[in-house]
Amino acid sequence: MSKRITVKLSAMPKLPKINFTPCSYKGPSLEAIGTIRQNNVNPIMKPLYKKPLLLHQGYMQWLFDNDGKRYLDMFGGICTVSVGHCHPKVTDAAFNQWNKLVHTSSLFQHPKLYEYSQKLADKMPGDLKVVYLLNSGSEANDLAILLARLYTGNNEILSLKNCYHGMSYQTMGLTSLANYKYKVVPPPAIHNVMNPDVFRGIWGGSNCRDSLAQTSRHCSCREKECEACDNYIRMLKSEFQSTVGPGKLAGFFAESIQGVGGAVQFPRNYIKEAYKIVKENNGLFISDEVQTGIGRTGDHFWGFESHGILPDIVTMAKGIGNGFPMSAVVTTKEIATTLTTGSHINTFGGNPIASAVGLAVLDIIEEEQLQENSKEVGSFLITELDKMRKRFPNIGDVRGKGLMIGVEMVENDGKMTPMSPTNFDDLLDKCREMGLILGVGGYNRNVIRLKPPMCITKEDASFALEVIEKALKSQL
Repeated sequence: MSKRITVKLSAMPKLPKINFTPCSYKGPSLEAIGTIRQNNVNPIMKPLYKKPLLLHQGYMQWLFDNDGKRYLDMFGGICTVSVGHCHPKVTDAAFNQWNKLVHTSSLFQHPKLYEYSQKLADKMPGDLKVVYLLNSGSEANDLAILLARLYTGNNEILSLKNCYHGMSYQTMGLTSLANYKYKVVPPPAIHNVMNPDVFRGIWGGSNCRDSLAQTSRHCSCREKECEACDNYIRMLKSEFQSTVGPGKLAGFFAESIQGVGGAVQFPRNYIKEAYKIVKENNGLFISDEVQTGIGRTGDHFWGFESHGILPDIVTMAKGIGNGFPMSAVVTTKEIATTLTTGSHINTFGGNPIASAVGLAVLDIIEEEQLQENSKEVGSFLITELDKMRKRFPNIGDVRGKGLMIGVEMVENDGKMTPMSPTNFDDLLDKCREMGLILGVGGYNRNVIRLKPPMCITKEDASFALEVIEKALKSQL
């Protein structure tokens, strides 16, 4: 068990200055909230910190608790607040639409749904031009399964181990993290295949990832070759022989970078080679862009573009609504038409407010050049965190692209043993005390996830780095 060290207030890193004053909190006390939680809220909803953090206001990359204390949000509501908390343009779009028309359902036409669908389709490459709007990532991936099965006439679905694709009954089958699975009969014909993790997996080395940071594992690959990719692809091919069967695949799901699984990146060319195998077996490739989409990875607007493929179906949610519950499935007209063989409706999908918010988010990303900012600030963070890894034995791995970053924490035992929950929680608490909110991920819950609003600055990033370093020093 780690020794808890209290950082003196005078020694705390200073938060960057902002021109904003939060309003006073006048809601229930923290104690009253605790009582309500015990009596009236499902017990699965557990606070991140040992001492619950009661938040009541947000402004861009900043959050304020019930006492008025300010925090730099480096998690963005689980990679959801893309352009900033309460961004004025998003707020105005929502309220202006609220005053005109709140709900109609898709049985009727309203202009915002069509304006947003067209603008979103314009952001997609190739023939990915048909949009279906929904409310959550789980719904989007659930619909993608249905589309893949309808279009191909096959039932078998593959996803990668360590992935997260949702928590509806069917997407829980796609999801392959044990702590997100319940003791119920799993949905049929969904299989999870070996995850090509170059840090924790069987194969991987020091030049495998498309990232500024690489693993410390030895790599004997020659230029433009990756033995880890070749080996993981060989294992994927074996799944078709032993599990799916040639020509029987409906769809293959993959995140461009795994989110909940701990910002895991695959070997270079793995997704491209997997795509070829999917096509050879008459299946559809479904790219889950719920966390990696709309410019977050920096180099491209969509994460799949960095892998050099054109998926058949793309699912998205989270950041496209900046916190408003909305999602989308984008595919080709040919695949979309298969849904007309029956009746399908989503009552709230594409409602006027959601569509207005979605339009505002896309406008802001363009106007404020947030994709470019993600690349610039994210590259700075990844580079500095990788330098920190060389100074602190408790940092096992740094990985990611843009503002989609993972820092895997380990014990100081020379064996890369995942950091214990006690030590990891102490680290999070220490950062929180100094005004920094971090995310958690990975199968062993030992990965710091950095997925902030894309409006953060280098000054903010420097503050985050200073806090993390000070917290790490307290654990030595």
